[in-house]
Amino acid sequence: MVVKGNAYNLEIYKDNHTWQEGDFQVFRTTQWSAPGCHNGCGVLFYVKDGKVEKIEGDPQNGWNCGTLCMRCLDILESMYDENRLKYPMKRAYEDRGKNKWERITWDEAYDIIEEKVRYIQKNYGNESIIAEIGTGRNVWWQVPWGCFAGLQSPNQTGAFLSGDSCYSPRSSILALMSGEYLTSDMSQMLPDRYESNEWVVPQCITIWGCNPIMSNGDGYLGHWIVEAMKRGSELVMVDPRINWLSAKAKHWLRLRPGTDAALAMAILNVMIKEKLCDYDFIEKWTYGFEDIAKAVEDMSPARASEICWIPEQDIIDAARFMATAKPMAMHWGVAIDQQPSATPAGQALICIAAVTGQIDNPGGSLVTRSAYNISLFSQEGFEDNITDEQKEKRLGMHKYPMRGTGISAMAHTDVVLESIETDGASNDCEQYPIMMQWMQGCNPIANMAAEAPRVYDAICKVPFNVVVDVVMTPTAMACADLLLPAAMGSERDSIRAWWWPLRAISKITDYYEAHGDEQILLDLVNRLNPSAAPGTEVADWVNDLLANHSDADFDFDYLKEKVIVWPEWHYYKHEKGLLRWDGQPGFNTPTGKIELKVDWLEANGLSPVPFYEEPHESPYSTPELYKEYPLVLTTGARSYEYFHSEHRNLPTIRAFHPDPLVEVHSETCKDLGLEEGDWVWIENQRSRCRQRIKYNNGLDKRVVAAEHGWWFPESDPERLFNVFDSNINNLTTQCDIGKSGYGAAYKCLLCKIYKCTEENSVITPTAQVLDKGGFKYERKRLG
Repeated sequence: MVVKGNAYNLEIYKDNHTWQEGDFQVFRTTQWSAPGCHNGCGVLFYVKDGKVEKIEGDPQNGWNCGTLCMRCLDILESMYDENRLKYPMKRAYEDRGKNKWERITWDEAYDIIEEKVRYIQKNYGNESIIAEIGTGRNVWWQVPWGCFAGLQSPNQTGAFLSGDSCYSPRSSILALMSGEYLTSDMSQMLPDRYESNEWVVPQCITIWGCNPIMSNGDGYLGHWIVEAMKRGSELVMVDPRINWLSAKAKHWLRLRPGTDAALAMAILNVMIKEKLCDYDFIEKWTYGFEDIAKAVEDMSPARASEICWIPEQDIIDAARFMATAKPMAMHWGVAIDQQPSATPAGQALICIAAVTGQIDNPGGSLVTRSAYNISLFSQEGFEDNITDEQKEKRLGMHKYPMRGTGISAMAHTDVVLESIETDGASNDCEQYPIMMQWMQGCNPIANMAAEAPRVYDAICKVPFNVVVDVVMTPTAMACADLLLPAAMGSERDSIRAWWWPLRAISKITDYYEAHGDEQILLDLVNRLNPSAAPGTEVADWVNDLLANHSDADFDFDYLKEKVIVWPEWHYYKHEKGLLRWDGQPGFNTPTGKIELKVDWLEANGLSPVPFYEEPHESPYSTPELYKEYPLVLTTGARSYEYFHSEHRNLPTIRAFHPDPLVEVHSETCKDLGLEEGDWVWIENQRSRCRQRIKYNNGLDKRVVAAEHGWWFPESDPERLFNVFDSNINNLTTQCDIGKSGYGAAYKCLLCKIYKCTEENSVITPTAQVLDKGGFKYERKRLG
């Protein structure tokens, strides 16, 4: 028997699906949300009398090799939190914002939904219903299917994440340039993991725009990188903040937030001018190299140094190391997406991986699909359930050409917001109002929605709202008419396939009347459009996916028994004809090559090659504004304790991280008369919020980093848990996005900070929003 990753006592840690151990029945399964995360780790649930008593990492599971994060280790506190939603509830429209809920049955809830949906479909059209999802929660393939098959609307969308600024910018440009997804190789595709003879330890790992040991984003565990470091990998870290990884990096490039495109272009400039590229790979497998060389010609390290606030020689040294290290793995994160230059920054980074020849090689950047080619992303599949005529009514399809390519099946978030605000008058297709929101696994006004007070106004304007969640959230309290309780990981059947291998999620316990997200959506489709439902049970649905939408030759029962199944992995797939639809060597693009220059972009009025655009609010683009707000504000850095807005209700987690924190250089604080621990107002021309100062002397003195996702479950629900008091998205903005329609300035704004005093804290931001009509400024509109 091969033990994946680590050797353990097989008499204790078995590879069965379940066994008895004393008074406990032990279940091997996959833990994946709720609460949310981006992964799906192998765990052992110890169950007694129908209740989970203990969780432990499964050492037999080669994906996470027995490790768990602190959030997973504290899962019992989440599962049995007294504030969990236990039953479906309804509330009168006029009682929105009030804690006046009435318990109802699931059948009553479905009756209400069916009546409302059919009324809206008849009188306004299917497209007047939108389905919204957040990140991380296990709803990313379920809700799109429920939207298309059940609600029969084309408008499934992210929950007001401006510019679709999470992975969509990178995945869309990846699709155009390479026809595939890319992820760095830390042996995660191989069952023997670090001991595999096929894997090569990366000499260099370039980590750009993320802190993977905290974020563990995009189906990827950060500790894999730590394992590679133990085996000799060295890091190039691109991050405005010092953290555990950047402190250990061979090269740490501390860039000014929002200038990633300039830095990446300068690195390409060095590689090309010093002839450090892999010219054999370029000749065989890329298109447009000369165009790229010309595009970056003027972005010298000296120029980039002025733009990015990085010493010129540091850029040169890092570029040389990235080009000459073999292999070099590129790992990138959401910071790329959260700037108006998201698309050109992504283009430049893909070019770096391509011109160095580090594509689908062991230890490089892997061409990645979901295991067994199962189609589970919202961008893929399921659209057969709506007509072409309905697709034409998807919001944002006509305003932004990249949306019309079929790369993404999501309505554009900013266009959705404006549609609500204008009753459909601003639609880029025919005019129709938004009459209903289905919100599952999202809490926009506490988390992902830029300009949160504006989004609060919008969601409260929609006539009928259904929220599916695990606890009462500020969003549910603000606008829900129906509130449905969602099950957690051990209370649902499901599968996990982002990316590799395929894993089973097994239902082993119940919690009151909470239902799994899959079951809720399956019930919805059976009510509204039964001919589209693959059955009535989740197992029916999963078996349909495995049989008809994947290459798997087994069913769900087999997968549950095995828990984790690894398909055969192939490197250099472009050389073997394993990527293209016609079976020929090459990439799945019009030229069959990685397109460093994308002609399609040029034909649609966008730049075919990377370019640099200064952040829209910055010391250089808005110098007068900079005089009033002299600090660059970056937001959204992850923590070990929280997944976005989740976990604030858990005493153990909260004890580790009780307050919202803004990181500031100590010398900046000294100049402003501030000290570590002080509560400060963070303010710009839109509004303000308050957080506590934490020193980070690794930051540039001109940059501050504020946390997102804060609300206070211990406070009054009818004050929306004071969701606006420390909400950094009071300061961000909607409708100021990149030319491609992707990317918004979550990471690159301006602000000032000053100490909270009794005098300047009389009116809190929550009071300003709920009692005084919000903050007064001119809201941006899409051009």
